[in-house]
Amino acid sequence: MKVLWLFAHPDHRSLSGSLKAEGLRTLEAHGHQHRVSDLYAMKWNPLVDAADYGTHDPADRLHIADASERAHAAGRLSPDIVAEQEKVTWADTLVVQFPLWWYGMPAILKGWFDRVFIKGFAFGLTDPATGRSRRYGDGPLTGKRAMVVVTAGARAATLGPRGVSGDLNDLLFPLQHGTFWYTGMSVAPPLLIPSADRTTPDAYETAATRLRDRLLTLPTTDPLPFRHQNTGDYDDDLLLHPHLTPAAPTGPVAHYTAPPPPAHP
Repeated sequence: MKVLWLFAHPDHRSLSGSLKAEGLRTLEAHGHQHRVSDLYAMKWNPLVDAADYGTHDPADRLHIADASERAHAAGRLSPDIVAEQEKVTWADTLVVQFPLWWYGMPAILKGWFDRVFIKGFAFGLTDPATGRSRRYGDGPLTGKRAMVVVTAGARAATLGPRGVSGDLNDLLFPLQHGTFWYTGMSVAPPLLIPSADRTTPDAYETAATRLRDRLLTLPTTDPLPFRHQNTGDYDDDLLLHPHLTPAAPTGPVAHYTAPPPPAHP
């Protein structure tokens, strides 16, 4: 594998930092290549701005998608964005590691996706035969895979289907389905490391073992069974055909062809 490890935690002494180091050692020991984007260490700028796209007349409205697409095509993107896009292009696998803060990713990581996954690079292709946009299982990043590694202070059961926090796959749906799958990447089931604030030495060894196992089996792990946009499951308005609606007719579960595996141990 050629792995881009995207890391978003401010303290390398944390559980997250220790697991990142363990994950990278595992990849190296088994002959896999890796590059790292440690966003806090890089002091990554998470804010989208007109300066990202080179010249822009301040009298004009900034239409982000169009401006970013033009800048990408013309080679005018900010150098920090180009450097991250080159890493994504190089990689066949993206590991995204972060602590679950307020049921989502840290702002610095959201800003990485906002600035790097722009139109013309991560989305914006059209099928010339049908005129339909190529997304949700098809797109510029098709052929790559992604996996989330997430630490959470909550206990595992509370992030399950009946837990008070909600199911982890539902919480990650915007990232796993709306970002990874949207751009064409297949998505491995996430790895949850629960009870992060109460980790013991034994619990850490268990977490490290689980991470090693997931990394080494990642190339052959069945991806989350999301529905493709353009293979007949959705109508021209991108609504799921009624005969495909599962027992729960709304929400993220409707967009899987089968129930996803539980994300907790």
